[in-house]
Amino acid sequence: MRKKYDCSKARKGPVVPLAKGKTPITIRLDDEVLNWFRECVNQAGGGNYQSLMNAALREHIRRTDEPLEATLCRVLREELRRKGR
Repeated sequence: MRKKYDCSKARKGPVVPLAKGKTPITIRLDDEVLNWFRECVNQAGGGNYQSLMNAALREHIRRTDEPLEATLCRVLREELRRKGR
């Protein structure tokens, strides 16, 4: 290795710029949760498990904001559909 490197034109930060509206974070997940998302992506033929996790979180937020009446109607429709009625 050289004894001296010229870093005068070096820049801080990631080499690849992040997409607008995305924030990198560090998160600790249970192995079971992470493996489930990875397996879903594998069964779908590929993709990005992080995108799938993001979609699941968005759906949770959407449903959390759902009024109680709408939640009950949705659950009843899903259960009736499952029972074949």
